[in-house]
Amino acid sequence: MSTELPWPEACRAALTADVSRLRGLLRGEPGPKSVPPPEDSALRQIQIRFHLSDFERDILVLCAGAEVDGSFAQLCAEIQKDPRATSPTFGLALSALPAPHWSALSPCSSLRFWRMVEVGTGSILTAAPLRIDERILHYLLGVSYLDERLQPYLEIVREAARPLACETEVVESLVKRWTAPQDPLDLTPVQLTGRDRVTLRRVATAAARASNRAVFALRSEDLPAALTDRHSLGTLWRRENLLNPVALLVDAESSGEKNRTGLAWVESLGGCVALLSREPLASNVSTGARLDVPAPNAQERRQQWREALGPAADGLNGELDTLTASFASPPAGLRDALDAAGEKAADPERIWALCRQQARLRLGDLAQRIEPHATWDDLILPPVQKNLLREITVHLRYRAHVFETWGFAGKSARGTGMSALFAGPSGTGKTTAAEVIARETRLDLYRVDLSGVVSKYIGETELNLRRVFDAAEASGAILLFDEADALFGKRSEVKDSHDRYANIEVSYLLQRMETYPGLAILTTNLKAILDPAFLRRLRFVVEFAFPDFSMRQEIWRTVFPRQTETHGLDYVKLARLNVAGGNIRNIALNAAFLAAADRGAVQMKHLLSAAQTEYRKLEKPLTEAEMGGWI
Repeated sequence: MSTELPWPEACRAALTADVSRLRGLLRGEPGPKSVPPPEDSALRQIQIRFHLSDFERDILVLCAGAEVDGSFAQLCAEIQKDPRATSPTFGLALSALPAPHWSALSPCSSLRFWRMVEVGTGSILTAAPLRIDERILHYLLGVSYLDERLQPYLEIVREAARPLACETEVVESLVKRWTAPQDPLDLTPVQLTGRDRVTLRRVATAAARASNRAVFALRSEDLPAALTDRHSLGTLWRRENLLNPVALLVDAESSGEKNRTGLAWVESLGGCVALLSREPLASNVSTGARLDVPAPNAQERRQQWREALGPAADGLNGELDTLTASFASPPAGLRDALDAAGEKAADPERIWALCRQQARLRLGDLAQRIEPHATWDDLILPPVQKNLLREITVHLRYRAHVFETWGFAGKSARGTGMSALFAGPSGTGKTTAAEVIARETRLDLYRVDLSGVVSKYIGETELNLRRVFDAAEASGAILLFDEADALFGKRSEVKDSHDRYANIEVSYLLQRMETYPGLAILTTNLKAILDPAFLRRLRFVVEFAFPDFSMRQEIWRTVFPRQTETHGLDYVKLARLNVAGGNIRNIALNAAFLAAADRGAVQMKHLLSAAQTEYRKLEKPLTEAEMGGWI
């Protein structure tokens, strides 16, 4: 991105005047006494901000003149008696410019340290060609842009940044800090903590724009690994701080050694830098200050949704509260999508679908989305368990009313998250129950395999869990964590570092579940191995018992779709098969394929063959008591 500075004419006029003055000095003509460039010129601003002496400023102008004026470059060649020597040299500057000093071109001088002037190769320093840095040359001419060497690592932030009422105080604190009358490089980074990246980025962006700063974003894990490359980028970014008012937003959420190294590098930058993270950073990262961004209340979230929906909000007929409760914030581009819908813009179903569709983009590569098809009729459970699942659905549907409108959120120290444990043998309906809840509440259901999330490397498990929860928070999705016993076994005594970190992993997940605004469901086949302290922190525990004879009959009666042709099925005999509902569904499906191959209806003979296949898979015998008298 390239922009004209507010005063391009003054910049060019000042540079032209100084180039003309130096042309006279090179020709040996008596010229006017050197005077500082006008205050409103880029040349004068560079001299002040980088503490250049008059001689150093003249070297900069000498190099700029060779770039912008062909006759000036030719003059340099004539003086140096070499037609190829069109670039100025330090020797030329020492002989022709007033008040010369050797320190002007030392490696620690402003010209060299800030990379304003590049020294070419040569046998001796005074004969080496000098060239002005391209970024500095354009700045002197009144054109400003982000240095191209920084562009691969930085993203310009363009989105709107209107803070909520609860965020105003944090924005004002940040603005006060970033507008204090001091050298910008003396500032230390500020850590912003809050519920999600979108909120933190909105707050930091609003503060930067209120401070009249261009805003850029950086992910610390994207930094180059080589120390020399990071040092080069740091110098260029600090130079940008002195050239233009800028602010840097750093996504500091990731973990790992590379990220810690990156954060340490960021802290060395100085300037207006905000580190964005859900939680306070590790103790080895010492930031200058920390500001916590409060979560919006129900009224503020509702207002945020109203602004995002525009005129469509008036036609929702009470659905606005449901949207506010189900989705943490409006998805980006919602207004544009609704405007494109025309007369259907106020359709609640369409708005709901748009919210779910955009939220899916963040979770797509972290978990498996399950399309819920099951209904209450598909769930064959005792009345107690079924009523408990209905109660979970009620909690999920009315959580905003109870927590926000009735004020229960203020009474909860642990958070308002909903957590449930579904415990029971495989095939007893745990996933089906999650499908029913998702279908009933019109929320997406994502399955997360905990055995794939847990890592043997210290800190990686928390990172994987954090990514899942962060992505899910904007969508209000129901998270189904399979194989909970992979992480939530009884916590042993701490005998080594791995035991200690295993306990940290459990504590971290418990904390995220309690603060997650949606429903998190854990499944296990072995409830007995779970730590009782963990169970006490769950709001619901649903036992999925192995189905008895009467329940198996009911499962068999409902397992076949209405369109399936059946003939002579004996559900009493089928119920003698001592298997869970999941196995019954497998047997029914395999039998349907066998019947289709025979070009006829599903019969007991097909089910017998399919049952034998399923039992072999389970590595258990099919007894005479189970199969006797079938055919």
